[in-house]
Amino acid sequence: MHLTRLTLDPRSAQARRDLGDAYEMHRTLARAFVADAQSAPARFLWRLEAGANAWATPVVLVQATTEADWSPLLALANYLQRPVESKRLTLEEWLEGGARYRFRLQANPTVTRQGKRYGLVGEDEQLAWLGRQGERHGFSVEAALVTASDVLVSRKGEGRISVQRVCFEGVLQAQSLDALSRALTAGIGPAKAFGCGLLSVARC
Repeated sequence: MHLTRLTLDPRSAQARRDLGDAYEMHRTLARAFVADAQSAPARFLWRLEAGANAWATPVVLVQATTEADWSPLLALANYLQRPVESKRLTLEEWLEGGARYRFRLQANPTVTRQGKRYGLVGEDEQLAWLGRQGERHGFSVEAALVTASDVLVSRKGEGRISVQRVCFEGVLQAQSLDALSRALTAGIGPAKAFGCGLLSVARC
């Protein structure tokens, strides 16, 4: 698995456009995962990181099982502030059953009613959703906070899309390594093209 850190330059008009529209960000990042003009991009997860310097030095994390070719982004004038930072992760080397991990997850917590998906807006509902995801994906949530919650509005073609976006941070305990590995690789929940689903963990 490959993890990449991209630091965008907000002085770039295209970077500002992408930072303001998750669908456009996904389209730009997808250029690094296209083998040729006839191929669909390989699957990847991404997340715009929040932080004290988010406006001055916006950071995007990108994770994929396929190694990316970042030359299309490097070719964009002034799009990146810093060199691309990439590393390879081997889950088997640092995942351990019963171990505790600090985590961050930006997700789109939803519930389906009468065949339609609705975003969960209450913090209690959002945390309950996270607990259910843990049961499904091989971990238990020991502690969690909602550190950000907003509605992402984007355009896809002629349509307008609204996504309830929530950032969770806390501590989890690994229960099933197979299920947790799949969650780390494939992401959690819907709206992955809009910067949701990437679960990041670090040993406590």
